[in-house]
Amino acid sequence: MGVENLPRSIALARADGGALAVRIVDQRRLPESLIYRDVMTCEEMIEAIQTLAVRGAPAIGVSGAAALALYAANESEVTSSACLVSELETIASSVSSARPTAVNLAWGVERALSCAREAACESVSARDVAKLLAGDVQAMIEEDEAANRAIGMYGAALLGRGSRVLTHCNAGSLATAFYGTALGVVYSAFEQGKIERVYADETRPVGQGARLTAWELGRAGVPCTLICDSMAASVMAAGKIDAVIVGADRICANGDTANKIGTYGLAVLARHHGIPFYVAAPASTLDMALSCGAEIPIEERDPSEVSPCIPEGVSVYNPAFDVTPAELISSIVTERGVFAPSSIMEADRACSE
Repeated sequence: MGVENLPRSIALARADGGALAVRIVDQRRLPESLIYRDVMTCEEMIEAIQTLAVRGAPAIGVSGAAALALYAANESEVTSSACLVSELETIASSVSSARPTAVNLAWGVERALSCAREAACESVSARDVAKLLAGDVQAMIEEDEAANRAIGMYGAALLGRGSRVLTHCNAGSLATAFYGTALGVVYSAFEQGKIERVYADETRPVGQGARLTAWELGRAGVPCTLICDSMAASVMAAGKIDAVIVGADRICANGDTANKIGTYGLAVLARHHGIPFYVAAPASTLDMALSCGAEIPIEERDPSEVSPCIPEGVSVYNPAFDVTPAELISSIVTERGVFAPSSIMEADRACSE
């Protein structure tokens, strides 16, 4: 029990024979089974991202960089660092587009490419570039955990004792290298004796709240009540919620935020009931190149996620994310502090220093 005993969702490992592997928690198997899977190739990592074996914006940011590191270590046969960089640039778009909404994925891929290009300029071998890429993935894992713990510390200061928090989807340790963003705030506040209970939306249609958040909170020893998505309004009206805390997959320059489908509705409900609505995310989720939420690409997923049995002649609309306007967000919590949505560009500058 306890947050420090939660599984690490992504880590570097060595397979039999010494090949580089990325060990992930296969989140499709939770909560029934905690299964670790060793990913060995770039294509396997793309498949893991697309099928939600690994998920959560910060975690797939690391996974994107890891995909390139796996290719360099296990698949490329070139000896020239320049040739390796060319190969990595060819596969990068396939990795970045595996899930289009979370900007962390493209961020992780671009970081890996930059690392490879810088190494190539020093005329090192392709083998050395591969080692440097693996080392940078490990650095990303450590940086992400540190960022999440800082987010937790800053976010916990927003909560009073006896707080009852509602969260949506899974923005916990499973969604990051370790500790979590929205749940990182919960964990930090819980350690300070501030959390009375967390209400977890089931998060239709894939059930990340029911399958992952409830499992994670239970394993960490945080009091948790699972509710259907449609119950959130009633729970708020009953006075059982003091704050809503969610993660994010992309935050625009004006503070508009994309997160798991259903988040926008919660923000509207929170505003109606006078409940603060907080977004917790690392700097890798900020996208200052987009001016507003209307510019965010929204991933649409397979209709079978909504229902395994769809009546003939019925179409299905299954967007994985929605956009919450900045005016409905009370504060955005990053590893550099708490910011008003209108000041998110200041947060971007602070996190870049």
